[in-house]
Amino acid sequence: MKGLSPAPTTAEMTSDDDVVTIDDIKRARDIIMASPLKVRKTPLLKNMTSYFPELDPSLNLNMKLESLQSTGSFKIRGVANQMASLPEEVKSGEKKLITMSAGNYGKAFAYTLDKLSLSGLCLMPLTAPSSRIALIKSLGCDVAIHPSHELETAISQYVRHNFFNLDPIDDQSYIAGCGSVALEILEDDVRPDVVVVCCGGGGLVSGVAAGIRQSGLTDCRIYAVEPEGSRTMYESFRKGEPVTMAVNSVATGLSPPYAGNLTYRCCRKYVEDVILVSDEEILTCMSRLFDIGLKAEPSGCAAMAAILNNKIPDVAGKNVVVLITGSNVTLSEMSSYIK
Repeated sequence: MKGLSPAPTTAEMTSDDDVVTIDDIKRARDIIMASPLKVRKTPLLKNMTSYFPELDPSLNLNMKLESLQSTGSFKIRGVANQMASLPEEVKSGEKKLITMSAGNYGKAFAYTLDKLSLSGLCLMPLTAPSSRIALIKSLGCDVAIHPSHELETAISQYVRHNFFNLDPIDDQSYIAGCGSVALEILEDDVRPDVVVVCCGGGGLVSGVAAGIRQSGLTDCRIYAVEPEGSRTMYESFRKGEPVTMAVNSVATGLSPPYAGNLTYRCCRKYVEDVILVSDEEILTCMSRLFDIGLKAEPSGCAAMAAILNNKIPDVAGKNVVVLITGSNVTLSEMSSYIK
Protein backbone atom coordinates (compact mmCIF):
# COMPACT_ATOMS: atom_id res chain seq x y z
CA MET A 1 0.00 0.00 0.00
CA LYS A 2 1.37 3.38 -0.97
CA GLY A 3 2.42 5.42 2.05
CA LEU A 4 0.99 8.86 2.66
CA SER A 5 3.12 11.94 2.24
CA PRO A 6 3.79 14.02 5.36
CA ALA A 7 0.84 16.30 6.04
CA PRO A 8 1.38 19.71 4.43
CA THR A 9 0.73 22.95 6.23
CA THR A 10 -2.60 24.72 5.82
CA ALA A 11 -0.96 27.19 3.43
CA GLU A 12 0.23 24.28 1.28
CA MET A 13 -3.16 22.56 1.30
CA THR A 14 -5.26 25.53 0.23
CA SER A 15 -4.85 28.41 -2.17
CA ASP A 16 -6.71 31.48 -3.34
CA ASP A 17 -8.34 29.56 -6.19
CA ASP A 18 -10.02 27.00 -3.90
CA VAL A 19 -13.80 26.95 -4.21
CA VAL A 20 -14.01 25.71 -0.62
CA THR A 21 -11.34 25.36 2.05
CA ILE A 22 -11.02 22.81 4.82
CA ASP A 23 -12.03 25.56 7.26
CA ASP A 24 -15.22 26.14 5.24
CA ILE A 25 -15.99 22.44 5.44
CA LYS A 26 -15.33 22.24 9.18
CA ARG A 27 -17.58 25.25 9.80
CA ALA A 28 -20.25 23.68 7.62
CA ARG A 29 -20.10 20.44 9.59
CA ASP A 30 -20.58 22.32 12.86
CA ILE A 31 -23.54 24.23 11.40
CA ILE A 32 -25.37 21.24 9.95
CA MET A 33 -24.89 19.03 12.99
CA ALA A 34 -26.34 21.78 15.18
CA SER A 35 -29.26 22.46 12.84
CA PRO A 36 -32.83 21.29 13.59
CA LEU A 37 -32.80 19.20 10.38
CA LYS A 38 -31.49 16.01 12.02
CA VAL A 39 -28.47 15.55 9.79
CA ARG A 40 -26.75 12.31 10.81
CA LYS A 41 -23.23 10.99 10.89
CA THR A 42 -23.76 8.02 8.59
CA PRO A 43 -22.21 4.55 8.97
CA LEU A 44 -19.00 3.52 7.24
CA LEU A 45 -19.00 -0.22 6.58
CA LYS A 46 -15.42 -1.46 6.68
CA ASN A 47 -13.78 -4.53 5.14
CA MET A 48 -16.65 -5.24 2.74
CA THR A 49 -14.64 -6.92 -0.04
CA SER A 50 -15.76 -10.45 0.88
CA TYR A 51 -19.39 -9.52 0.09
CA PHE A 52 -18.41 -9.11 -3.57
CA PRO A 53 -16.51 -12.21 -4.78
CA GLU A 54 -15.86 -10.60 -8.17
CA LEU A 55 -13.47 -8.09 -6.57
CA ASP A 56 -9.74 -8.56 -6.12
CA PRO A 57 -9.46 -9.89 -2.54
CA SER A 58 -6.47 -7.63 -1.87
CA LEU A 59 -8.70 -4.54 -2.27
CA ASN A 60 -9.96 -3.23 1.08
CA LEU A 61 -13.48 -1.97 0.33
CA ASN A 62 -15.20 0.49 2.67
CA MET A 63 -18.72 1.77 1.99
CA LYS A 64 -20.00 5.12 3.28
CA LEU A 65 -23.79 4.87 3.54
CA GLU A 66 -25.23 8.30 2.82
CA SER A 67 -28.26 6.25 1.76
CA LEU A 68 -29.09 6.22 5.48
CA GLN A 69 -28.94 10.00 5.78
CA SER A 70 -31.99 12.09 6.75
CA THR A 71 -34.26 12.44 3.69
CA GLY A 72 -32.55 9.38 2.17
CA SER A 73 -29.54 11.09 0.59
CA PHE A 74 -26.51 13.29 1.25
CA LYS A 75 -28.30 16.36 -0.12
CA ILE A 76 -29.57 17.49 3.28
CA ARG A 77 -25.97 18.26 4.29
CA GLY A 78 -25.65 20.92 1.61
CA VAL A 79 -29.15 22.31 2.10
CA ALA A 80 -28.66 22.62 5.87
CA ASN A 81 -25.52 24.67 5.34
CA GLN A 82 -27.22 26.86 2.73
CA MET A 83 -29.96 27.66 5.24
CA ALA A 84 -27.41 29.26 7.56
CA SER A 85 -26.75 32.08 5.09
CA LEU A 86 -30.23 32.93 3.81
CA PRO A 87 -30.84 36.66 3.22
CA GLU A 88 -33.17 38.49 5.58
CA GLU A 89 -35.85 38.97 2.92
CA VAL A 90 -36.24 35.17 2.76
CA LYS A 91 -36.28 34.72 6.53
CA SER A 92 -38.93 37.44 6.85
CA GLY A 93 -41.10 35.91 4.12
CA GLU A 94 -40.67 38.86 1.76
CA LYS A 95 -39.15 36.48 -0.79
CA LYS A 96 -39.85 32.82 -1.42
CA LEU A 97 -37.20 30.21 -2.14
CA ILE A 98 -36.96 28.44 -5.47
CA THR A 99 -34.78 25.57 -6.65
CA MET A 100 -34.69 22.89 -9.32
CA SER A 101 -34.27 19.17 -8.78
CA ALA A 102 -35.02 15.75 -10.20
CA GLY A 103 -35.76 14.45 -6.73
CA ASN A 104 -33.27 14.18 -3.87
CA TYR A 105 -32.30 17.83 -3.57
CA GLY A 106 -35.96 18.69 -3.95
CA LYS A 107 -36.88 16.32 -1.15
CA ALA A 108 -34.24 17.83 1.14
CA PHE A 109 -35.39 21.32 0.12
CA ALA A 110 -39.07 20.56 0.80
CA TYR A 111 -38.27 18.82 4.10
CA THR A 112 -36.25 21.87 5.18
CA LEU A 113 -38.97 24.35 4.24
CA ASP A 114 -41.45 22.31 6.26
CA LYS A 115 -39.19 22.17 9.34
CA LEU A 116 -38.31 25.87 9.18
CA SER A 117 -41.80 27.13 8.22
CA LEU A 118 -40.62 28.68 4.97
CA SER A 119 -42.38 28.67 1.61
CA GLY A 120 -40.91 27.81 -1.75
CA LEU A 121 -41.17 26.26 -5.18
CA CYS A 122 -39.30 23.32 -6.69
CA LEU A 123 -38.96 23.15 -10.47
CA MET A 124 -38.65 19.55 -11.68
CA PRO A 125 -37.80 18.05 -15.08
CA LEU A 126 -40.24 16.00 -17.11
CA THR A 127 -38.01 12.98 -16.42
CA ALA A 128 -38.45 13.17 -12.64
CA PRO A 129 -40.04 10.01 -11.17
CA SER A 130 -43.71 10.55 -10.30
CA SER A 131 -43.06 9.19 -6.80
CA ARG A 132 -40.54 12.00 -6.17
CA ILE A 133 -42.94 14.66 -7.41
CA ALA A 134 -45.69 13.34 -5.14
CA LEU A 135 -43.34 13.14 -2.17
CA ILE A 136 -42.14 16.73 -2.53
CA LYS A 137 -45.72 17.95 -2.85
CA SER A 138 -46.69 15.95 0.25
CA LEU A 139 -44.19 17.99 2.27
CA GLY A 140 -46.08 21.17 1.38
CA CYS A 141 -43.73 22.43 -1.32
CA ASP A 142 -45.14 23.73 -4.58
CA VAL A 143 -43.89 21.96 -7.74
CA ALA A 144 -43.75 23.09 -11.38
CA ILE A 145 -42.68 20.76 -14.20
CA HIS A 146 -40.49 21.91 -17.11
CA PRO A 147 -38.38 20.23 -19.81
CA SER A 148 -34.79 19.87 -18.58
CA HIS A 149 -33.40 22.36 -21.09
CA GLU A 150 -35.84 25.05 -19.91
CA LEU A 151 -35.16 24.81 -16.17
CA GLU A 152 -32.43 27.47 -15.94
CA THR A 153 -34.48 29.97 -17.97
CA ALA A 154 -37.51 29.31 -15.78
CA ILE A 155 -35.47 29.86 -12.61
CA SER A 156 -34.26 33.22 -13.97
CA GLN A 157 -37.83 34.31 -14.67
CA TYR A 158 -38.97 33.45 -11.15
CA VAL A 159 -35.99 35.25 -9.61
CA ARG A 160 -37.13 38.41 -11.40
CA HIS A 161 -40.49 37.99 -9.66
CA ASN A 162 -39.45 37.98 -6.00
CA PHE A 163 -37.96 34.51 -5.60
CA PHE A 164 -34.51 33.70 -4.21
CA ASN A 165 -32.69 30.89 -5.97
CA LEU A 166 -31.18 28.16 -3.82
CA ASP A 167 -28.71 26.61 -6.26
CA PRO A 168 -28.60 22.79 -6.03
CA ILE A 169 -25.19 22.53 -7.70
CA ASP A 170 -23.06 25.64 -8.03
CA ASP A 171 -23.08 27.09 -4.52
CA GLN A 172 -20.11 27.35 -2.17
CA SER A 173 -22.21 26.72 0.95
CA TYR A 174 -23.77 23.63 -0.61
CA ILE A 175 -20.39 22.21 -1.67
CA ALA A 176 -18.91 22.83 1.79
CA GLY A 177 -21.87 21.10 3.44
CA CYS A 178 -21.42 18.06 1.21
CA GLY A 179 -17.72 18.09 2.09
CA SER A 180 -18.59 17.18 5.68
CA VAL A 181 -18.76 13.57 4.44
CA ALA A 182 -14.97 13.66 4.00
CA LEU A 183 -14.43 14.62 7.64
CA GLU A 184 -16.53 11.67 8.81
CA ILE A 185 -14.59 9.24 6.63
CA LEU A 186 -11.30 10.42 8.13
CA GLU A 187 -12.68 10.42 11.68
CA ASP A 188 -13.57 6.73 11.25
CA ASP A 189 -9.84 5.95 11.02
CA VAL A 190 -9.90 5.14 7.33
CA ARG A 191 -6.89 6.50 5.46
CA PRO A 192 -8.08 6.01 1.91
CA ASP A 193 -5.85 5.58 -1.11
CA VAL A 194 -8.87 5.88 -3.41
CA VAL A 195 -12.29 7.52 -2.94
CA VAL A 196 -15.05 6.94 -5.49
CA VAL A 197 -18.04 9.30 -5.62
CA CYS A 198 -21.03 9.63 -7.95
CA CYS A 199 -21.31 12.87 -9.90
CA GLY A 200 -24.36 14.72 -11.17
CA GLY A 201 -23.75 18.45 -10.94
CA GLY A 202 -20.62 17.71 -8.93
CA GLY A 203 -21.38 19.25 -5.52
CA LEU A 204 -20.73 16.07 -3.53
CA VAL A 205 -17.55 14.97 -5.26
CA SER A 206 -16.23 18.56 -5.16
CA GLY A 207 -16.75 18.86 -1.42
CA VAL A 208 -15.45 15.38 -0.64
CA ALA A 209 -12.39 15.79 -2.87
CA ALA A 210 -11.52 19.17 -1.36
CA GLY A 211 -12.05 17.84 2.17
CA ILE A 212 -9.90 14.74 1.65
CA ARG A 213 -7.04 16.43 -0.17
CA GLN A 214 -6.92 19.52 2.05
CA SER A 215 -6.85 17.31 5.15
CA GLY A 216 -3.38 16.20 4.11
CA LEU A 217 -4.08 13.08 2.05
CA THR A 218 -2.42 14.57 -1.01
CA ASP A 219 -1.73 11.14 -2.54
CA CYS A 220 -5.35 10.02 -2.31
CA ARG A 221 -7.02 9.62 -5.71
CA ILE A 222 -10.64 10.78 -5.96
CA TYR A 223 -12.75 9.61 -8.90
CA ALA A 224 -16.09 11.02 -10.05
CA VAL A 225 -18.53 8.57 -11.66
CA GLU A 226 -21.26 9.57 -14.12
CA PRO A 227 -23.80 7.65 -16.22
CA GLU A 228 -22.82 7.25 -19.87
CA GLY A 229 -26.01 9.05 -20.90
CA SER A 230 -25.47 11.99 -18.53
CA ARG A 231 -21.78 12.73 -18.89
CA THR A 232 -21.61 16.48 -18.35
CA MET A 233 -18.54 16.53 -16.06
CA TYR A 234 -16.80 13.93 -18.25
CA GLU A 235 -17.28 16.09 -21.34
CA SER A 236 -16.33 19.21 -19.37
CA PHE A 237 -12.99 17.60 -18.47
CA ARG A 238 -12.39 16.78 -22.15
CA LYS A 239 -13.39 20.23 -23.40
CA GLY A 240 -11.61 22.16 -20.67
CA GLU A 241 -14.68 24.09 -19.54
CA PRO A 242 -18.17 23.38 -18.14
CA VAL A 243 -20.57 22.10 -20.80
CA THR A 244 -24.33 21.99 -21.25
CA MET A 245 -25.77 19.02 -23.12
CA ALA A 246 -28.76 16.72 -23.53
CA VAL A 247 -28.85 13.96 -20.90
CA ASN A 248 -30.73 10.72 -20.42
CA SER A 249 -30.17 8.03 -17.79
CA VAL A 250 -32.05 5.80 -15.39
CA ALA A 251 -30.02 7.66 -12.75
CA THR A 252 -32.14 10.80 -12.97
CA GLY A 253 -30.48 12.30 -9.89
CA LEU A 254 -27.17 12.30 -11.77
CA SER A 255 -28.61 13.93 -14.86
CA PRO A 256 -28.57 17.72 -14.70
CA PRO A 257 -28.08 19.13 -18.21
CA TYR A 258 -24.92 21.02 -17.27
CA ALA A 259 -21.81 20.96 -15.09
CA GLY A 260 -21.46 23.79 -12.60
CA ASN A 261 -18.73 26.40 -12.90
CA LEU A 262 -17.63 26.09 -9.28
CA THR A 263 -17.89 22.31 -9.23
CA TYR A 264 -15.94 22.05 -12.48
CA ARG A 265 -13.15 24.19 -11.01
CA CYS A 266 -13.03 22.10 -7.86
CA CYS A 267 -13.10 18.80 -9.74
CA ARG A 268 -10.34 19.91 -12.11
CA LYS A 269 -8.13 20.67 -9.13
CA TYR A 270 -8.80 17.65 -6.93
CA VAL A 271 -10.47 14.87 -8.97
CA GLU A 272 -8.22 12.36 -10.74
CA ASP A 273 -10.66 11.55 -13.53
CA VAL A 274 -14.33 11.10 -14.41
CA ILE A 275 -15.42 7.48 -14.99
CA LEU A 276 -18.50 6.43 -16.96
CA VAL A 277 -20.88 3.56 -16.18
CA SER A 278 -23.83 2.29 -18.20
CA ASP A 279 -27.43 2.18 -17.01
CA GLU A 280 -27.22 -1.62 -17.13
CA GLU A 281 -24.17 -1.58 -14.84
CA ILE A 282 -25.96 0.78 -12.45
CA LEU A 283 -29.07 -1.42 -12.24
CA THR A 284 -27.03 -4.60 -11.82
CA CYS A 285 -25.19 -2.91 -8.96
CA MET A 286 -28.50 -1.91 -7.38
CA SER A 287 -29.53 -5.55 -7.45
CA ARG A 288 -26.20 -6.69 -5.97
CA LEU A 289 -26.53 -4.22 -3.12
CA PHE A 290 -30.10 -5.32 -2.46
CA ASP A 291 -28.90 -8.94 -2.31
CA ILE A 292 -26.64 -8.09 0.64
CA GLY A 293 -29.35 -6.08 2.42
CA LEU A 294 -28.59 -2.55 1.19
CA LYS A 295 -31.28 -0.50 -0.52
CA ALA A 296 -30.00 2.09 -2.98
CA GLU A 297 -31.55 4.05 -5.83
CA PRO A 298 -29.92 4.05 -9.28
CA SER A 299 -28.20 7.40 -8.70
CA GLY A 300 -26.83 6.12 -5.42
CA CYS A 301 -25.20 3.10 -7.08
CA ALA A 302 -23.01 4.70 -9.74
CA ALA A 303 -19.77 4.80 -7.76
CA MET A 304 -20.14 1.20 -6.62
CA ALA A 305 -20.99 0.15 -10.19
CA ALA A 306 -17.61 1.53 -11.28
CA ILE A 307 -15.86 -0.61 -8.66
CA LEU A 308 -17.79 -3.79 -9.50
CA ASN A 309 -16.99 -3.37 -13.19
CA ASN A 310 -13.26 -2.80 -12.62
CA LYS A 311 -13.34 0.73 -14.03
CA ILE A 312 -11.22 2.34 -11.31
CA PRO A 313 -7.50 1.81 -12.02
CA ASP A 314 -4.88 0.52 -9.61
CA VAL A 315 -7.02 -0.54 -6.65
CA ALA A 316 -5.32 -3.87 -5.83
CA GLY A 317 -3.98 -3.72 -2.31
CA LYS A 318 -5.50 -0.28 -1.77
CA ASN A 319 -7.82 1.17 0.86
CA VAL A 320 -10.89 2.17 -1.16
CA VAL A 321 -13.91 4.17 0.05
CA VAL A 322 -17.07 4.14 -2.08
CA LEU A 323 -20.06 6.40 -1.38
CA ILE A 324 -23.57 4.95 -1.62
CA THR A 325 -25.43 8.20 -1.87
CA GLY A 326 -29.20 7.66 -1.86
CA SER A 327 -32.01 5.23 -1.08
CA ASN A 328 -35.03 7.08 -2.45
CA VAL A 329 -36.53 4.30 -4.53
CA THR A 330 -39.80 2.45 -3.98
CA LEU A 331 -40.08 -1.33 -4.11
CA SER A 332 -42.31 -1.08 -7.18
CA GLU A 333 -39.66 1.04 -8.91
CA MET A 334 -36.99 -1.47 -7.96
CA SER A 335 -39.10 -4.28 -9.40
CA SER A 336 -39.43 -2.40 -12.68
CA TYR A 337 -35.70 -1.75 -12.83
CA ILE A 338 -34.52 -5.26 -11.92
CA LYS A 339 -35.83 -7.83 -14.38
